[in-house]
Amino acid sequence: MKQILMPFAAVCLLASCNEGEKNQANLTYPETKQVDTVDAYFDTEVKDPYRWLENDRSDETEEWVEAQNDLTFGYLEDIPYRNKLKERLTQVWNYEKIGAPFKRGEYTYFSKNDGLQNQSVYYRYKNDESIEEAEEFLNPNTFSEDGTTSMAGMSFTEDGELLAYSISEGGSDWRKIIVLDAESKKQKGDTIVDVKFSGISWKDNDGFYYSSYDKPEGSELSAKTDQHKLYYHKLGTSQDEDLLIYGGTEEQKHRYVSGSVTEDSHYLIVSASKSTSGNRLMIKDLTKSNSEFVDVIDTYDSDVYIIENDGSKLFIVTDKEAPNKKIVTVDASSPQPENWVDFIPETENVLSPSTGSGYFFAEYMVDAVSQVKQYDYSGELVRQVELPGAGSVGGFGGKKEAEELYFSFTNYTTPGTIYKYNPESGTYEVYQKPAIDFDTEAYTSKQIFYTSKDGTKIPMIITHKKGIELDGTHPTMLYGYGGFNISLTPSFSTANTVWLENGGIYAVANLRGGGEYGKEWHNAGIKMKKQNVFDDFIAAAEYLIDEKYTSSNKLAIRGGSNGGLLVGATMTQRPDLMQVALPAVGVLDMLRYHTFTSGAGWAYDYGTSEDNPEMFEYLRGYSPLHNINEGTEYPATLVTTGDHDDRVVPAHSFKFAAELQSKQAGDNPTLIRIETDAGHGAGKPTSKIIQEYADIFAFTFYNMGYEEM
Repeated sequence: MKQILMPFAAVCLLASCNEGEKNQANLTYPETKQVDTVDAYFDTEVKDPYRWLENDRSDETEEWVEAQNDLTFGYLEDIPYRNKLKERLTQVWNYEKIGAPFKRGEYTYFSKNDGLQNQSVYYRYKNDESIEEAEEFLNPNTFSEDGTTSMAGMSFTEDGELLAYSISEGGSDWRKIIVLDAESKKQKGDTIVDVKFSGISWKDNDGFYYSSYDKPEGSELSAKTDQHKLYYHKLGTSQDEDLLIYGGTEEQKHRYVSGSVTEDSHYLIVSASKSTSGNRLMIKDLTKSNSEFVDVIDTYDSDVYIIENDGSKLFIVTDKEAPNKKIVTVDASSPQPENWVDFIPETENVLSPSTGSGYFFAEYMVDAVSQVKQYDYSGELVRQVELPGAGSVGGFGGKKEAEELYFSFTNYTTPGTIYKYNPESGTYEVYQKPAIDFDTEAYTSKQIFYTSKDGTKIPMIITHKKGIELDGTHPTMLYGYGGFNISLTPSFSTANTVWLENGGIYAVANLRGGGEYGKEWHNAGIKMKKQNVFDDFIAAAEYLIDEKYTSSNKLAIRGGSNGGLLVGATMTQRPDLMQVALPAVGVLDMLRYHTFTSGAGWAYDYGTSEDNPEMFEYLRGYSPLHNINEGTEYPATLVTTGDHDDRVVPAHSFKFAAELQSKQAGDNPTLIRIETDAGHGAGKPTSKIIQEYADIFAFTFYNMGYEEM
């Protein structure tokens, strides 16, 4: 393997490679027909010549996908070091990965991937035994021959006797639920089908709650799904007999509905939302027959959920009048906001709490880095947990009676390590540290704050090999998201180790629209303020160039989903700023996004083209699809999507790629890579992930001018 490793040294990449003219092939793009489709928005007509690509079930679209993939993979195969990248990615990926254990009934369960397995396998051992005596319990690699059917969720009954788990086929958000007798591992009852955006919550051992939509007319991968419903399935009955709990009337119409039972089986909690932000919250007393739902809050201007209960005392997490979130208590008999009492008050940092072993663990984001404080049930501070370093933590959750808890710690140079925590003493020890082929001590991460267009200070963490000279020559990947209250906190990426060891710089900007600084930070990047997000990203790129980390011809920008929108908007607004653009599963048609699957639920962040003339004009002003101009030289672009993506349908990417191919003025390639039997990303098999990263890195380096490695 030494022969493979040596060419990947950064000194070889940067010093020996030919950095003359970029070696671009003369590409002939597949012909994409244009149709005479026009939509009227208020007083404005907008052409949509590639509307036919929205039909994901047509033979024409299938032929177009095949032709585009033939071109793309033919181009990628000609990159001389593509296979070397794949070999190195495979080598670095091949280490054992073990998940945090959890107890259910007489067994302790955990997940493990030997290294290159497409899906992690679940194991178990008796509580009085050791992990060395573990047996295989459930192997998702047997669900399909190619590893494209994945485990999507699992829920045990309180006594551990039964397991309900959901599977995803080909990456789709549509799920199936299967019930097992945990002891015998044999299936009980029929498979529940057509489940989407759902948890699984047991009511004793009799049955469970789950959520779904009615099967849409037309394509289940792209047709609009608008009314979510909560059902109860009783074991031993058919799905046709499942009881509709909530969502069956026009009054109860919501895009997202979820139901969960408290740990003591006392209450059913139902959350109902019309968009991805804000929810109505209700409870139902399961100890009383024919009890009615009681509103905890009946408005949609805040996010509210019940994290714990102690008898009738409810502990509620909310951002109502607390944009950084707090925990309040209230009695279930009168749970409305006017009766709330602060339990853990709001602070200047964003709160993300968990519970376990009879304690509350308040994780705070301090400039996107974790701090954790432990509280008892009276609200008294027990201690601040001293973490292993500056980074992100997850975990500390468990049953009330758990004697130990587990948490994970990671950052951009530290692989995710699991620790076993003693909640009484506050001490912890390493439970599982991955043995990855990567020298973490050779790299460094630094957080800086740069100034965006309107003067707002934005944090960004920059990771690279120690001791580099800031001379503007380093290949740099700038990543961002900026939406839906989602926070980008430091996390380790196995794939990025290959980027870093080849002299690459990896930078992550914490843009407005995310949740790093609470609801106000989120709201500063939505609807008519969405341009703030793009300005923040552009300013991040300018900072990296001005400070000579890189230059515009060595800069790549990358993001997925809402981050794909970010990349699409940035590359169309500032095509001169970067050499490579990598929009993944992106929301790229901002005039029609709300007409597909559950897209209308994103309107809190985006608004829709049907709201009013001002919102329409604003969306059209930055919609990536509608801002590709004839005669402009756009960066080398590799659009990536999956043919089973039913969250951000691939039509976004199809139409964007077709429009870009028709108007690209320069020699930079415009390609689209369409993964088959893959969705929005979750559950993708290891083999596909490795190949995709090899292709992305090969495309990026090649279009930065590196001809050999």
